[in-house]
Amino acid sequence: MAVPGIRKTEHPPRSHETERRSAPRHRQGPPARKKKKKWSLDDFRVEPAEGQTRFHDLGLPLNIMHAVADLGFRYCTPVQAKMLPHTLKGKDATAKAQTGTGKSASFIITIIAAFLAKPVKKRIHYPRALILAPTRELVHQIEKDFKALAKYTNLRIVAVFGGTAYKRQQNLLKDRPVDVIAATPGRFIDFMEKGLINPSRVEIAVIDEADRMLDMGFIPDVRRIIYKTAHKDKRQTLFFSATLTDDVLRLAESWSAKDAVRIEIDPEQTASDNIRQLVYISTEKDKFKHVYNLIMAENLTRVLLFVNRKDTARDLAAKFQALKLKCGVLSGDVSQDKRFRVLENFKNGRINILVATDVAARGIHIKDISHVINFDLPHEPEHYIHRIGRTGRAGASGTSISFADETSSFFIPEIEKVLGYKIHCQYPSKVLEADLPEFTIKRRRPSPGYRKKKFSSKSRNFRPKRRPNRPSSSKS
Repeated sequence: MAVPGIRKTEHPPRSHETERRSAPRHRQGPPARKKKKKWSLDDFRVEPAEGQTRFHDLGLPLNIMHAVADLGFRYCTPVQAKMLPHTLKGKDATAKAQTGTGKSASFIITIIAAFLAKPVKKRIHYPRALILAPTRELVHQIEKDFKALAKYTNLRIVAVFGGTAYKRQQNLLKDRPVDVIAATPGRFIDFMEKGLINPSRVEIAVIDEADRMLDMGFIPDVRRIIYKTAHKDKRQTLFFSATLTDDVLRLAESWSAKDAVRIEIDPEQTASDNIRQLVYISTEKDKFKHVYNLIMAENLTRVLLFVNRKDTARDLAAKFQALKLKCGVLSGDVSQDKRFRVLENFKNGRINILVATDVAARGIHIKDISHVINFDLPHEPEHYIHRIGRTGRAGASGTSISFADETSSFFIPEIEKVLGYKIHCQYPSKVLEADLPEFTIKRRRPSPGYRKKKFSSKSRNFRPKRRPNRPSSSKS
């Protein structure tokens, strides 16, 4: 009702934000959030380059491109450029490619793109993709790479390998559906027999490092797993090997479709351009002195040093530690949990030298390894390629230095034959011939509380000592 003599003042309608601000503080509520800008390809511009294939050229989903941009990938590696145009169309492929060529990303991108294009209702125990690898370290690395590339999807991967975390892996498989399983053959069969994994609906099967599986005697297990999956005409099979021997090719042909694509990336393309290789002619007696002086003279802070024997790894680590160098060991004697801790310390810079046997030659992906040193030349020429592939990854430069003594120098011609070119050999310089500082290796002693276990006659583990039979004395 209007009051006579008083003019009514009209106020403009108040917005929600004005109402919120004028309300008492306890009634205001949270401030309005700004909408986050949606990511697009405009945020990831890569100029075309002659002789290079961009990820933009492959027609990948935006989810994958966003993850590729986060990882800093700009151009495809040779194996990716040759393989992805075929595998993204669903074709089988057999690839000869060494470690460090980007092959893991090629099959991971293929899997993610296929599953995003064809979503299905997920079921527990029925993975859609299976990745088999020979070592625990490689399986762990594949899981890590998959999570990075599937960052903007809801795809789930579980790593299954022996040596550790049995209960945890079991619970992950029981918990909810899994899209991808990366596994070593033995642990996969274990869970398959328990009914936790049923590979009958696998759409994509990946066999990585097939030649290494052949060497380690895993092929019967792999064959058993593959035969549990769908027929090769109803699944996509991606087969990777560092070498394509007759045995490896027979396996690839038996598990792949007839129209499978074969891709070969020569070692020359992956090693010679990015990795400087050098061999020092040394002796077994002086090798450690030469290695130590090299590390100190060049002030190396991240070195991967390969040996052929586990006892050699332990001895070298003890010497380095006695000389006040931060060193760790990665070999078959080291438990799986400790291996992960050692690798993490090496990645974080807490350890500067990692002494490893060939168990670590494949599957380690650590950025900025400046030098790979072969304290012992490997007996198999292909292992040399896998070892030096730990440096100079993804186009970066690296250095490989090997020490050939009187027992291993005859391996050089075989290595050169596989590489297809000569490696420069020379004698150690005066710097490397310098005398070692004096050092004392501390041997492990039993802990102070250690005592030899004793049993009393009342203990249930008591076993009375047998007394020798004595001839009874007869009275005459």
